[in-house]
Amino acid sequence: MTQRATQPAPAAPGRVAIALGFAVLCLSYGLNAMDRQVFYPLVPEIREEFGFSLDQAGLLATGFTLGLALTGVPAGYLLDRMSRKTIVIASVVVYSAGTLAIPLASGFLDMAVYRLVSGVGEGVQATAIYAIVGAYYFHRRALAAGFIGVAFGLGVFLGPVIGQGLAAAAGTWRTPFYVFGAAGLVVAVILLVTVPRAMSEAVAGRAGAPDAGDYDHVPATPYNRNTLAFGITSAVSGLVFYGFLGLYPTFLREALEFAPGQAALAASLVGFGAMMALPVGWLADRVDQRILMAVGFVGTAASALLAYTVATGAAAQYVLAFLIGTFASGVLFTNCTTVLQRSVRPEHVGAGRGCSSSPTTSPPRSPG
Repeated sequence: MTQRATQPAPAAPGRVAIALGFAVLCLSYGLNAMDRQVFYPLVPEIREEFGFSLDQAGLLATGFTLGLALTGVPAGYLLDRMSRKTIVIASVVVYSAGTLAIPLASGFLDMAVYRLVSGVGEGVQATAIYAIVGAYYFHRRALAAGFIGVAFGLGVFLGPVIGQGLAAAAGTWRTPFYVFGAAGLVVAVILLVTVPRAMSEAVAGRAGAPDAGDYDHVPATPYNRNTLAFGITSAVSGLVFYGFLGLYPTFLREALEFAPGQAALAASLVGFGAMMALPVGWLADRVDQRILMAVGFVGTAASALLAYTVATGAAAQYVLAFLIGTFASGVLFTNCTTVLQRSVRPEHVGAGRGCSSSPTTSPPRSPG
């Protein structure tokens, strides 16, 4: 396979086609977030039916992140060599198939496999989408990533609310997985039709393009000291964020005795916080991103500590959930993604993005 940098650039599409393609990419990533979030509020019902221990339930809740970790670097490598559009579509089909299979599980092992498959698809899709916007919106990649972050936040907000509503209406926890899995297959077809190849396969920094420039000061290899450091930073932020989300609704329901609707709303408000990715992305194109990342880690640590050890009322948990979404997703995820792309040469934006898809997974324990 030839390197993407040597491939001829596709003909430029119109603004409407680009806007539609970008909107559909955002839609697909919002569905990705909904797909991730729907499992968490339903953990108590799944535990009750299968008799899973708290550790088993926690591993299932966050187990998909192992798929994110396993696919990050390989996906980044392939994205610099294959069609990004094809990879996005295939990844949506893969995670949708994993989601559809979860209600068919007979026990812990096969459900864990289905969660892993979902994580593989979700991780590859995230890597591909950020590679697309990082290449096409080269000089405003953080702002473009902010729009993707808003879509993610909206999905995080809607996933628990819609999922809990579907489960309550149908009287079974299985229904939301069927609905979201089928929706993913529909979105895959829409992506095929609407995303222009000239957008998905754009090569940032190519000769003669407006974003061309001298990048000799950037290491020739995408795997350098900076990508290693920021990759570790991404792994830590992923561990914290998904570790928090994994049993947060269970903690609210079982330790603080929240009603199912209250727990789902708290989990959803994390998504509202994640929507702060847009102003953060605008800022990240203008200031030192290392400062923003430091603020994100401090804010995440303080908010999570208060949520799990101090706050007991619904109002306080709602505020803290919003703040955790703001700092952990809106600030950290947006900056970890784009600072890695800035640590590599333009032709390696896929590999740079792949280094950030490395959240660590573990079975979190519900405090109290």
